[in-house]
Amino acid sequence: MAKTLAVVNQKGGVGKTTTAVNLAAGLALAERPTLLVDLDPQGNATTGLGVQKTGLYPTVYHVLLGNEPADKAIRTTALAHLSILPSDIDLVGAEIELVGLEQREWRLRRALEEASKGYEWVLIDCPPSLGLLTINALVAADRVLVPLQCEFYALEGLTHLLKTVRLVRERLNPGLEVEGIILTMFDGRTSLALQIRDEVHRYFPGQIFDAVIPRNVRLTEAPSYGKPVMLHDLRSSGSLAYLDLTREVLTHE
Repeated sequence: MAKTLAVVNQKGGVGKTTTAVNLAAGLALAERPTLLVDLDPQGNATTGLGVQKTGLYPTVYHVLLGNEPADKAIRTTALAHLSILPSDIDLVGAEIELVGLEQREWRLRRALEEASKGYEWVLIDCPPSLGLLTINALVAADRVLVPLQCEFYALEGLTHLLKTVRLVRERLNPGLEVEGIILTMFDGRTSLALQIRDEVHRYFPGQIFDAVIPRNVRLTEAPSYGKPVMLHDLRSSGSLAYLDLTREVLTHE
């Protein structure tokens, strides 16, 4: 069975998609067959792996609503061991359309049961909200990885997110665990970043990855080339940090 990891944070702009794309790429470079599911209507993970969204059919939207099997929607990428289940703006409507469907929280899990058989890892890039799409991801996942930007409001949101994970575990997915928290956009030159890092370690001991993702120009450039950062600049600090994260995730297998 594939290990399924949901990359979740209801706050936007915290490096969630960057983490999903580059961790998936790191796993693929380690020759672990990996599927990245783009569950964000913005479709940034899709373009970040070089898939053109114009005229894209089918997508994860059609898979969730039961019109198409996931296998038909999955696309290959520039990395031999990495595939993507793409998304586009149509997915905005899924939150509303899912409300009236039976077993609405289980749609993604059921869709991935067959499609995930050829993979060792499935990563789900969630939207920046705690709506039905994210609940679908949490029901489909074994573990949750939380990218956390080193700023004050991030801590507030983290408490709310972990409460949601607990509720999903109690009511829908008893096997769901928190894989860990990864600090992103870290700038060690600022006292605030260092303070937030220390606070997170104090409140969530043992749940923080050793790898820390720095602010890095190459990380922000790579999506415009449709590449993960390892294919854009392997020696950059961002690339090395995500390779460190990949090694840590693999040691938790």
